[in-house]
Amino acid sequence: MAAVNVLLSKDPEGSGIGTVETPSVKELEQLLNTGRPSCNHADEVWPNLFLGDLVIAHSRFDLWKMGISHVLNAAHGTIYSQGSHGFYGTTIEYHGVRAYDLPNFDISKFFCSAAEFIHKALTTPGAKILVHCAVGISRSSSLVLAYLMIFHHLSLVEAIQTVKEHRWIHPNRGFLKQLRNLDIQLRGHEAKKKETHNDQQN
Repeated sequence: MAAVNVLLSKDPEGSGIGTVETPSVKELEQLLNTGRPSCNHADEVWPNLFLGDLVIAHSRFDLWKMGISHVLNAAHGTIYSQGSHGFYGTTIEYHGVRAYDLPNFDISKFFCSAAEFIHKALTTPGAKILVHCAVGISRSSSLVLAYLMIFHHLSLVEAIQTVKEHRWIHPNRGFLKQLRNLDIQLRGHEAKKKETHNDQQN
C-alpha cells in the first residue's frame, strides 16, 4: 500500500492531488496558514535546535546566554548577513549556506549537507544549534524540515506540524515543491527497503 501511495504522489509540480502522505503544494500552504502567525527572534523547535532570524544571529551575547555552540546560516553572503567564521570566532562552529528566498532558487542542493551539519551538532554532547536566515520562516525553516525528514524519518506534514508547534514558518512555494519532492523520494526509498526486507523474509 505504501508503495502505491508513493507512486500516486509523484507529481513534481505539486499541482495534482496528493496522497495522505504527500499532500499537494496548495494543501501544504493551507496547513502552513493555520495557527498563530507570530514568532520570536529564536524558538526551540526541536530539542537543542533553535530556528531564528538575523537579530539573534548577530547578537553574540544572546547566543552565549542561550548556550549556542553551532550556527547554520541559510542567508550566508547576503547583504544583511554578517555571519561568518570570523564573526563568531572559535566559540561557535559555523556553516554558511548561500541561499536566496526566491521560488526558483534550488535550495534542495543544500538539504543533505545542512542536515548533516545539524545532526553533527545535535549528537555533540551539550551542543545547541541556531539555524537562521533573515526572518527565520522560509530558507532556514526549509533546511530544518529537511533535517527532520532525513534524520528523524518524519513525513513533510509531520515535520511542519512539529515545527509549527513552536514557531510560525512559511517556506516559499518553490521550496515547498522541493520539500515535497524530498518527501516523495524518502517515502519511495522506505517502500523499497520494506519490499526488499519482505522478499528476504519470504
